[in-house]
Amino acid sequence: MLEIFDTSSFACSRKVTELYSTSFTLGIKALHQKYHDAIYGIYGFVRFADEIVDTFHDWDKKELLDRFKGDTWKAIEEKISLNPILHAFQKTVHTYQIDHKLIEAFLHSMEMDLYMSNYKQAHYEEYIYGSAEVVGLMCLHVFCEQDKALYAKLEEPARYLGAAFQKVNFLRDLQDDYKARGRVYFPNVDFENFCTRQKDAIEKEIQNDFDEAYKGILELPVTAKFGVYLAYKYYVKLFEKIRKTEPEKVMQTRIRVSDPAKISLWASLYVRSNMLGIYAP
Repeated sequence: MLEIFDTSSFACSRKVTELYSTSFTLGIKALHQKYHDAIYGIYGFVRFADEIVDTFHDWDKKELLDRFKGDTWKAIEEKISLNPILHAFQKTVHTYQIDHKLIEAFLHSMEMDLYMSNYKQAHYEEYIYGSAEVVGLMCLHVFCEQDKALYAKLEEPARYLGAAFQKVNFLRDLQDDYKARGRVYFPNVDFENFCTRQKDAIEKEIQNDFDEAYKGILELPVTAKFGVYLAYKYYVKLFEKIRKTEPEKVMQTRIRVSDPAKISLWASLYVRSNMLGIYAP
């Protein structure tokens, strides 16, 4: 039965999310249940594409990514795939009418990681849009449930939130990105001589992104607000830890928020949200 295949495909995307990201798993569980499958479907898709360019060093990454791209568009066109991750994603794309240009931009940014290692300002902005902002916009399609006016209102804040998340990830992953992969995402930054002045400038940019994103979170449907706010607060907490860390240590250590701290954050926000009358599952 097709219904069983659909269910098993979304279950695969859920398992991918659970294995790769505690923080996003908690965030998704904090959303209304009606969104769960769709957001798992989006996360599974973007995670697999990211794995190709970041992890599969013993294979031809370009060939794998080209195959993945072709399989993605074929799944969307035919409305089925025997790859459960792609099947779940195409179901989400069709159900919520996700703009295909967002998918194109995402796959383009993944391809950029194959041949670019030192990003100038224009490429930096292009990469962040495709790798992170459009993922937020895909999720926004789900949350708005085809309410085009609401989507248009929240599009810019959603982009700011995706950008903030990605830039925090860049700082968190400096050791792997720069030392292991030779990538320099932040333009005009000398990571051989990374200093407080450079770090402060990056942090100021990220803080502005968070400030603009927060305005949009307040306007989200009540069924999505708690989950997105939880993800926002987790990244703010991670950002605060990075801000308190000296530049040289950021280059040497992957800063993280422990799983118990994430759960504690979830619990505290859950109580506060219920007191304020905000939906919290």
